[in-house]
Amino acid sequence: MYKGGSIYTPRSVQIFRYVGLFIPIVLVSYGALIQFNVIRIPHSIDNLGLLTLSFWWLYISILQFLFPSQKAIDSILRLIAYHLLAGAYLIFVSGIASPFIACWLLLMIASYIYFSNIGLLFSALTLVVVVAIDIIMWHTISLYIAVYDLTALAAILITGFVLFAVNSSQEVSKNELTASKAQESLQRDRVLTIVNNMADAVFSTDVNGVIKVYNAASMSLLDTNDSLNGHNINEVLPLSDKDNNKISILDELMAARTVVKRDDLNFTYDDGEQIRLEITYSPIRSSFSRSKKSEKHDGYIVIMRDVTKSKSLEEERDEFISVVSHELRTPIAIAEGTISNVQVMMDHPNVTNDMLKDAVNVAHDQIIFLANMVNDLSTLSRAERGVAGDAEDIDVRKLAYMLHDKYAESAKEKKLHLNLDLQSKIGSVRVSRLYLEELLQNFITNSIKYTKKGGVTIIAKQSDGMITIAVKDTGIGISKSDQTKIFQKFYRSEDYRTRETSGTGLGLYIAAKLAHKLGIKINFTSRLNFGSTFSITLPESKN
Repeated sequence: MYKGGSIYTPRSVQIFRYVGLFIPIVLVSYGALIQFNVIRIPHSIDNLGLLTLSFWWLYISILQFLFPSQKAIDSILRLIAYHLLAGAYLIFVSGIASPFIACWLLLMIASYIYFSNIGLLFSALTLVVVVAIDIIMWHTISLYIAVYDLTALAAILITGFVLFAVNSSQEVSKNELTASKAQESLQRDRVLTIVNNMADAVFSTDVNGVIKVYNAASMSLLDTNDSLNGHNINEVLPLSDKDNNKISILDELMAARTVVKRDDLNFTYDDGEQIRLEITYSPIRSSFSRSKKSEKHDGYIVIMRDVTKSKSLEEERDEFISVVSHELRTPIAIAEGTISNVQVMMDHPNVTNDMLKDAVNVAHDQIIFLANMVNDLSTLSRAERGVAGDAEDIDVRKLAYMLHDKYAESAKEKKLHLNLDLQSKIGSVRVSRLYLEELLQNFITNSIKYTKKGGVTIIAKQSDGMITIAVKDTGIGISKSDQTKIFQKFYRSEDYRTRETSGTGLGLYIAAKLAHKLGIKINFTSRLNFGSTFSITLPESKN
């Protein structure tokens, strides 16, 4: 269908199809009343003319009703036909100064709908021509006809143009409203796009806490694929505090006057798993509410994120700092006190060199302990940050001999044997040399430290493309209760024999971290008073 003027709509065209069918029927009926002398007018046409005019009226109206115009040329021709028939009817049947002159307003509106201002101007000029023709043809009957015609013309034109002026004003407002609506829709789409791409879960609720808007991250956080629209936020978010007391999020929202941020609330899944949430929420106030400083608002916005891991890391960091501070404080205090005593003893003539030497040795041992702890912390830092260097092919036999040579003297000082048990053909492994050496060194130093008699053996064997490297000792062993805890940070057994030796409690924890970085697992067997064996297994290098 042809789409014309600025107010053209399918609904307006539908209305005029029915009007175009109804009005001609009324006009033809009026003409019939005139012919039967029921109504008398000053001028009329003969029966043949009236029948002809009536026929074309009905033909055009039925044609337009059954077959609406599809092209612009069809609309132009039919409007011209309507104007000609209407003009002929006013001139030859009803007269200009009759109630039916008001029907011309319908023609003006239809012309405007289809062809905008050009159609309106055409319809108005056509009416002027029709009035002029009527005055020329019938002014001899009565001079009042000219006055009536001109009055009717003025009334119709003024009314028509007033209507269209009002319509134009409304059209401007409508266009502004449409543009504003489109802009608001665009802004809403932009906001929704941003919200849906946020990593944080976002909920928007009404004043009663019923969820109206949410994003994909919120469904991921709640571990659900069900729609959340229409659900109360208390049902969706059963929260609790650190003491496991239930918290109503809706009550918290209603109590909020500005932006509130909390990170002490927990959410529990159906399977019992609990996560820590950081929640930021505030009431939503429209610009009108803000301008009026009203306490009323339009709902609430809630933003959440899972901070379980970061909070756990934060707590671990605090604990780590606390433990390290405690572990460092003791040797520092001993070293400082011993050196202070040495300073005092040097001023006394009865103090022998052996006494001074013993005191200095005590301080030296504590400094060595501090140095070992710093080295352990440095190794731990490298493992945590992933600083390892590139993987390289490492000859396991050469590595075993290197470790033996490095720690043979330490074992000898404790009157222990440091042995090698190597398969004839071992091969090589491809890993970070730094990580592998530090891992095995932790095994060896632990074995030497906690072995009083016997020895420590470095073992390397190859089988089915895998190479196993182990460190076996005849030391004090590890009790069943301690075996589940030995890889914990700063953990040291309560066994008095363990406490006889100094240690940071970081050795096996660091070993576990290094093994994780290498993608392997530490295996161990131990029996109290009979020694321990720690081993790792790596794939043999193809090179």
